[in-house]
Amino acid sequence: MNLLPDMPAALTVVLFLFAAGVIGAVGVRMAKVADTLADRTGLGEAVVGGILLGMSTSLSGTVTSISAAAAGMPSLAVSNAIGGIAAQTVFLVIADMTYSKVNIEHAGADARHLLQTALLVLMLALPLVAVYLPDVTLWAIHPVSVVLFGVYWFGAHLSVRMSRQSTWQPQRTPDTRDDVADEDAGGESTGRLAGEFAVLAIILGGCGYLVAETGSDLSATFGISQTVVGALLTATVTSLPELVTTVAAVRAGALQLAIAGIVGGNTFDVLFLSLSDVFYRDGSIYGAIAPRDLLMIVVAIVMTAILMMGLIMRDRRSIGLEGFAILVVYAAMVALQIGMG
Repeated sequence: MNLLPDMPAALTVVLFLFAAGVIGAVGVRMAKVADTLADRTGLGEAVVGGILLGMSTSLSGTVTSISAAAAGMPSLAVSNAIGGIAAQTVFLVIADMTYSKVNIEHAGADARHLLQTALLVLMLALPLVAVYLPDVTLWAIHPVSVVLFGVYWFGAHLSVRMSRQSTWQPQRTPDTRDDVADEDAGGESTGRLAGEFAVLAIILGGCGYLVAETGSDLSATFGISQTVVGALLTATVTSLPELVTTVAAVRAGALQLAIAGIVGGNTFDVLFLSLSDVFYRDGSIYGAIAPRDLLMIVVAIVMTAILMMGLIMRDRRSIGLEGFAILVVYAAMVALQIGMG
């Protein structure tokens, strides 16, 4: 339901940019709070980044996809979710460029990153399966939407278990950066930090709704397809928290937090499809996925597979071969989407 009144195009653009600015500003503080909570709780950067930070920075995108689905715009809902995954993977490469010492996939190596990327590939494949399955629903919800939640929960459980006891450890090199808790001399209490984190997450959700409504208005006003708006506009804007928190984490030396925040956020973003399916009342949202939306899913799988290869190979050089490959694949996807109109 659109709660915003009809507005001139110029005001719509202003509101869209305002929401983008707030999302970016909130992301800076979230990175610092998440890093502190990782040390305070003892869970470490990989778990807090992959689950808590990943979920929270994805709230604006969640609200965007849900709002679009409820308004009967399935392509915008799907492309926003998958486009966010593609954009956030690129953001990891951008963050890598800001770390001059070595490739962050090498320095921030952690077995849980491999687990999360494998989980992401699995979860991205399930919507493709749903497209070719019979369109069987219960209360207009496809069974795959429920399965996605189950797979995500199981993956989160495995990640937490690995933080306590893992039989896989990356080989140490002089460039490996361990996740060592910072010295915490007083400061805010853990409860206060958790409360602040929750407030920041709520702000992101509100901005996500504003992005969805103004984004759909821009699509209608300028005659741009929902897929292009979702994949290249709303997805990029609602992914700004991931960009800001990742760069901030890298600058602070919290490399595991940076990688886990992106991969964990991408994994949570797949659940946008499940939530969109719940709010899309014209049947299963997978049955409404257009061919160009399927292309987005395939591209996201390819980019994630390339990232996984980079995490395994641990190239020391700059952004590494995987970084260049990710940028090339993303640029090709953008060109194809624009070329398709």
